Amino acid sequence: MATHIPVVKAILSANDAVAAENRAAFDAAGLLAVNLMSSPGAGKTSLILATLERLPPSLRAGVIEGDIASTLDAERIAARNIPVVQINTGGACHLDAPMVRSALSHLPLPDLDLLFIENVGNLVCPAEFDLGAHLRIVVASVPEGHDKPYKYPGMFQKADAVVLNKVDLMPLHRLRPLRLPARPVDPPPGDPALPPVVSDRPGRG
Repeated sequence: MATHIPVVKAILSANDAVAAENRAAFDAAGLLAVNLMSSPGAGKTSLILATLERLPPSLRAGVIEGDIASTLDAERIAARNIPVVQINTGGACHLDAPMVRSALSHLPLPDLDLLFIENVGNLVCPAEFDLGAHLRIVVASVPEGHDKPYKYPGMFQKADAVVLNKVDLMPLHRLRPLRLPARPVDPPPGDPALPPVVSDRPGRG
């Protein structure tokens, strides 16, 4: 008789336990943690920087950058004098809760009001791993087209919000934003809810 070994379930359960510890640490520090997810090149780092420029100076923010390799995005954040920690996964296509936990000791959590966790660019794996963040936000972009929520439903179904970025490119693409629903399974009839639309260029969105 074959033996059933629930390996995936065990991995996710262990991750969820650490995610709960991360969330408790965020709550104890009194900060809001946001997990930003998207495909590569959708503009997560640019959106973080543009958002922080528009927030009150009194609001203190930090960033955890997740990439397979390099520190390019973290360097952009650090250049704005924002506390940042780089996590290089070495090939893994997503961050997990233990990775985030290892970064927390390098950030001044008690001094922060907001923590952005920029996940690895991927529309599949990041949706499955809870990091302990309070919010999951998916950043989609105009050049990707309207069909990503239907091709990668898990990512969009688990999102608390969807942001449509690079709307300044709308004239160059045949994209109807109304066809980008926040929580699709199958393309719904009529016009679903319009997600927030932004551009990280000054004055656009």
